[in-house]
Amino acid sequence: MRAPGPSGAGLGFRRELLSQLDAGLPPAIDFFELAPENWAGMGGRSAKQLRGYTERFPFVCHGLSLDLGGPRPLDEALLRRIKGFMREHGMQLYTEHLSWCGDDGQLYDLLPIPCSTDAVRWVADRIRRAQDILGMRIGIENASYYVAPPGAEMSEAEFITAVVREADCLLHLDVNNIYVNSLNFGFDALVFMRALPLERTCYLHVAGHYVEDDGLRVDTHGAPVIDPVWVLLDAAYELCGPQPTCLERDFNFPALDDLGAEVAQIAAIQRRHQQKAAA
Repeated sequence: MRAPGPSGAGLGFRRELLSQLDAGLPPAIDFFELAPENWAGMGGRSAKQLRGYTERFPFVCHGLSLDLGGPRPLDEALLRRIKGFMREHGMQLYTEHLSWCGDDGQLYDLLPIPCSTDAVRWVADRIRRAQDILGMRIGIENASYYVAPPGAEMSEAEFITAVVREADCLLHLDVNNIYVNSLNFGFDALVFMRALPLERTCYLHVAGHYVEDDGLRVDTHGAPVIDPVWVLLDAAYELCGPQPTCLERDFNFPALDDLGAEVAQIAAIQRRHQQKAAA
């Protein structure tokens, strides 16, 4: 049921980090993740730098703008461009957010989808079409959000489960998103996670976030991972095994050694669960 892809612990591949990465990689990094919209069709020095890494490391494509839940026609040209890019670089796993991000144009925000039967059918049809074009199962990621999904006929966990089963796709489990949403909307993060179709998990995210003065948690990917999120990651591995996991960091970049230490913490938790399973 799981898609082929990397293993172990990874890091987002960012241009802002290239000079540090070229100087020496932290040993804990097993793979990288990138947004194909930012790299597909790129030429020149950036393309050569990317090729130097894709020849040595597995990469995961994590999309930002496919707009699986939106009202616009599915961007099949983008999917075909991504397919070619993945083939060119030997990438075997593509994931996207279970959200919508456009109307007449790109909104550059991830908005919640109404948790309704009609929305399940709409999104699942679009995921199936995306999978047909790419020729592979894709992973859909549980998103963070800041307003309750409108027109709800079911819980978010029920909605995600229904979409995954209807589309016959995979689950990309974002642990920080669950934690952020649980505090913003007052639910138990572990209970929520247990209600997901974890047998379909192919990939995980972990990240840091920001706390506003009024207590609102914002999924910024701009800070270190905090202890309760590490605890939730540990619980996720207990439930679905130590799947490949990427540390997201999008700005406020610290020294690469600091990011490497967080990736090493992912790897250490994975090893503990692997040893437990072997015993």
